[in-house]
Amino acid sequence: MWNLLFFLNSMALGAGLAMDAFSVSMANGLNEPKMKKNRMVWIAGTFAFFQFIMPMIGWVCVHTIVAYFHSFQALIPWIALILLLFIGGSMLKEGFDQNVEEEEKKVGKSALFMQGIATSIDALSVGFTIASYDLLMALVCALIIAAVTFLICIIGLLIGKKFGTKLANKASILGGVILILIGLEIFLEGVL
Repeated sequence: MWNLLFFLNSMALGAGLAMDAFSVSMANGLNEPKMKKNRMVWIAGTFAFFQFIMPMIGWVCVHTIVAYFHSFQALIPWIALILLLFIGGSMLKEGFDQNVEEEEKKVGKSALFMQGIATSIDALSVGFTIASYDLLMALVCALIIAAVTFLICIIGLLIGKKFGTKLANKASILGGVILILIGLEIFLEGVL
């Protein structure tokens, strides 16, 4: 099973799973156009970590508590919707709040943690996709997914930063709208 197709499938899984994290990274870059490189690495690394850990949790669930995971899977779209609506709503509120100083608003650690969970929770189901892999193959697959996510998120942050300087005071509003739309998309995709 260790062949080129394994690596290509793992990269394709990573690219597909990273799209929500890419959009959220763009929103974060819009919100913080003067973001330093080490902060970009921290944010992209957070998304990559969650995109690594969620498929592994799914893989473990398949090999241990499958019945419980099936019931939880129905809640995934709801959890992602609630988290992204909360974060997006907070960003919208900040964007419309006239009393907020015009200084750069950084995404906090707790908000980044929630973004990481919300954008990767659908990756739990990848555990079913990779259930036939042994532990080492599942780990390698999850690491490839994380690496692809990291690269895609860095690109999203760079794009967001570039446009964030041009959009200045509207960046928080745009970022909030993007997060709310992603939450709705995950919800509708999971429910329908």
